[in-house]
Amino acid sequence: MEDIMSITPLGSGQEVGRSCHLLEFRGMTILLDCGIHPGYDGLNGLPYLDRIEPDQVDVLLITHFHLDHVASLPYLTERTSFKGRIFMTHPTKAVTRLLLGDYLRLLQMKNAKPEDVLYTEADLQSCIDKIELMDFHTTVTVGGLSFYALNAGHVLGACMFFLSLGGRKILYTGDYSMEDDRHLMAAEIPAESPDVLIVEATYGVQVHASRAEREARFTGTIERVISRGGRCLIPVFALGRAQELLLILDEYWQANPHLQNIPIWYASKLASRALRVYQTYANMMNARIRSQMDVSNPFRFRFIQNLKSIDVNSFDDSGPSVVFASPGMLQSGVSRQLFDRWASDHKNGVLIAGYAVEHTLAKEIMAQPKEVVTLEGRRQPLNALVDYVSFSAHVDFVQNRSFINQVAPKHIILVHGQKDEMGRLKSALLLQYKQFPE
Repeated sequence: MEDIMSITPLGSGQEVGRSCHLLEFRGMTILLDCGIHPGYDGLNGLPYLDRIEPDQVDVLLITHFHLDHVASLPYLTERTSFKGRIFMTHPTKAVTRLLLGDYLRLLQMKNAKPEDVLYTEADLQSCIDKIELMDFHTTVTVGGLSFYALNAGHVLGACMFFLSLGGRKILYTGDYSMEDDRHLMAAEIPAESPDVLIVEATYGVQVHASRAEREARFTGTIERVISRGGRCLIPVFALGRAQELLLILDEYWQANPHLQNIPIWYASKLASRALRVYQTYANMMNARIRSQMDVSNPFRFRFIQNLKSIDVNSFDDSGPSVVFASPGMLQSGVSRQLFDRWASDHKNGVLIAGYAVEHTLAKEIMAQPKEVVTLEGRRQPLNALVDYVSFSAHVDFVQNRSFINQVAPKHIILVHGQKDEMGRLKSALLLQYKQFPE
């Protein structure tokens, strides 16, 4: 029986996207997450699943519902020889079903090539039926492996996994946040130290501005755009950080009556179902939300109107407005259609409010190019204001370093970060922890 632990990134090793990590030790094979890369189409967006024998995988653990952590799951379960067990938290399963259905719908809107559609709606449902649910802080045992889930912050239902196998302990953070926000608790610190910590390096050695500064810039940018008669597009994924941003803006409109004649649209087919999911799992959110729920549902927004469907060509955008539309990376769908329509007008604005993945339009426009290419392949000027304010709920360097100090692992593996960011973080940690081997 192999006595050396092997951990191999099959995705997000020196990138952000397609998170999937292979853990092999003492005769067991475990996968941690199974996402896609939003910057690539079809098979090119998958993790490197050809490096494994899927039928040898015993357990697959999914940390949260973002596409870069879960969207390859139906491909693995339905299009390969995989027959292992799959675990995730209750909210993660509920939202995964919604988001992956929406992901397939966006591919249809995009008229994706048949080979770029990795699975069908029937495949998705078959995959969902195979998922086993787990509660936070409850130990699950499969053969010689035991594991439990800790709150990771980040999005509703997101967890870290603490694994014990063959006398060794491993903590996989997935994406995590050490910051209380309007609806989520900060990540937990485990009560025991792991031998190996697999931790995100998304922001490297960057340090976030304070929460108050980011909120002020977010609302200030929106107000600047609408005050000159423009439309402000906020590309978001339908569930997740979108709910946090909607809470912020609804509260800001409440406090500023002069804005209340300006419409805010949430363009998502999932809006009403998202409301039900967030209501169902309110007990997993922070004390602020739980106390508000005793009076009324804070996700029933006062100044935000849902658009279940939107015909971009007939949408009445003659005056100032704010539109939240998916997907967040502007690769397709309503957000891309509105961007193509509005980008050439200097009165308008696009506000990127989360991490922008390499090889996506959201990342491209942050460099302020003079021109962009529409979905139809037409070149047009980019005159609209482009601003970036991060509410992606990933740790910055100070938070990550503090977490690592408190967790006190024997070994650290950095994942989920661009090569340069990861290299700078490694150097900074090595300076602090001289005892860590290269």
